[in-house]
This record gives sequence, structure tokens and C-alpha cells, in this order.
Amino acid sequence: MDKLTEYPKLIKQILTEYVELCHRHPQKDIETFLIVDEEKCHYIWMNLGWQNGERITGMTVYVRLHDGKFWIEEDWTEEGIATDLVSAGVPKEDIVLAFHEPKMREYTDFAVT
Repeated sequence: MDKLTEYPKLIKQILTEYVELCHRHPQKDIETFLIVDEEKCHYIWMNLGWQNGERITGMTVYVRLHDGKFWIEEDWTEEGIATDLVSAGVPKEDIVLAFHEPKMREYTDFAVT
């Protein structure tokens, strides 16, 4: 798998599927969308709106590509985006669970840096 061309396509495809699934069951007054910065390789699944008089601004997932690896900075999905990446054929050594403190990453099955 050519990381430079395939990794951006893969994360965009995975996150697009999640956002489309959210659109099938929308929450009233909450907008769900995908923010993509292809030049700098940042991918954010975001929610924005109002619920019970409270402002909702939340990242569900934030993944960036850095040094040929997926850096998962934020992930509030049930199974985890890393699971989707591994299922798609990405080796665990190409996935960093960046939401974990660096000294704790060595205890995961994924890359430390």
C-alpha cells in the first residue's frame, strides 16, 4: 500500500462513511460534518449546534497523517478508528494513539511515535 496516496484516501473514506451514517439519523439542531485539510493531512469529524440551550462544539474524531503514520488525536467512537484502519489493512505500527500520554503508548498494541 502506497502510504502517500492511499492513507489520505482511506481515512477520508472511513470518516465520510461515519458522517453519512450520522446524517441518516440526524439530531435536531446539531450539524455533523467532515473537515479535511488535504494539504496538511488533517481530518476532523465535527458536531456543531445547540442542544437543550447548550452550545455543542465537539470533535468526534481528529486524525492527522504525520511521518507516514496515522496519528489519532481524538476518538470518541465506540470501536475506535484504529480498529477500522487495521481492518482496512493498515499495520498497527503505522497507527499512533496520540490521545494517550506518550509514556503510556508503549502499553498499547500500536506505535509509540
